[in-house]
Amino acid sequence: MGALGRLSDNMGIRRIDRYIIRKFLGTFFYAITLLILVVIIFDASEKIDDFIEKDAPLNEILFQYYLNFIPYFINLFSPLFTFIAVIFFTSKMAGRSEIVAILSSGVSFARMLRPYLFSAFILALLSFFLANFVIPHTNARLLAFEYAYLKKPPSNREKDIHIQIRPGKFIYVESFNSELNTGHRFTLETIDPEGRSSKLSADIIRWDSLQQSWVLDNYFLRSWEGHYERLEHGLRKDTVFEFSPEDFIVNSDDMKLMKFRELRDFIDKQKLSGNEQVAEYEVEKHKRIAFPFATLVLTLIGVALSSRKVRGGIGLHLGVGITLSFAFILFMQISTTFAVYGNLHAGIAVWMPNLVFGLIAAWLLRMAPK
Repeated sequence: MGALGRLSDNMGIRRIDRYIIRKFLGTFFYAITLLILVVIIFDASEKIDDFIEKDAPLNEILFQYYLNFIPYFINLFSPLFTFIAVIFFTSKMAGRSEIVAILSSGVSFARMLRPYLFSAFILALLSFFLANFVIPHTNARLLAFEYAYLKKPPSNREKDIHIQIRPGKFIYVESFNSELNTGHRFTLETIDPEGRSSKLSADIIRWDSLQQSWVLDNYFLRSWEGHYERLEHGLRKDTVFEFSPEDFIVNSDDMKLMKFRELRDFIDKQKLSGNEQVAEYEVEKHKRIAFPFATLVLTLIGVALSSRKVRGGIGLHLGVGITLSFAFILFMQISTTFAVYGNLHAGIAVWMPNLVFGLIAAWLLRMAPK
């Protein structure tokens, strides 16, 4: 063993640790790379006609679309392929009696778990970094390409919009056109706890992008201060409000472009405005933390399942492992659906699969060969 190996042993990192870490991470990145190549091939074959029809440049297809396509899929399939990677190479180790040799040499099962948890922690950090810092940027470029060559940008004509800008300040718009940034039958009502209140209404409200201000057509202002009433009417009024056209139209794609702190502030703002889609945004926020944690849970289940040598070998381990992984994904999908469309709290819905499968992992680890 060289000087580097002796130094690693002194730090508590043994040769078997390096062996397991290399196998774990190598199998994971090899499998996820193959998957991404297959997904890109199928996606390209499906969209080739659209690329040709819209004259999409080859460099934009490769570097703006598919290059930014990769981080999303790595993060999406990271827990699943972590699980499969653990089961694959650990089953091969068990089949060659390497697990038995490790445990027989005086290494405890808990000690053998360290390189697994170290590797899973690296992948969990990678997933967290991708979800909260990298993917929002790549999604912005991805959506820009899709809007240019694959689909039309969202064009919404929302009706009966009620928004609370801040406590005591409410907006109502009968309809709003996002293409023209124009609303009809606008009302802004302010209620002051000290007894001052006002109600501003207009037939049409239009956004002036050059002046970064609003234009009211045929407006009427009525305000009260105690027993005194003030009236104002006019055909046109240029003014500045503390809201923008984006506040009237909330696109579900917007949350994909936000970092974690931006998403959290956005949720607080939507809660204040009374947006009914807040639960969907809450689910996305919790997923960005719970998904990386799932990597650790599934790693423990994978080691516990595949460390025992069985007659069915790697095939049996992979079959049981894939069944459990899809059960995890199905559980996550069902619980988050209850959060979005039911009354289940988003945090409970997202973390419940991790909790349940964490208990399964604890039980399997107790039953694993020691």
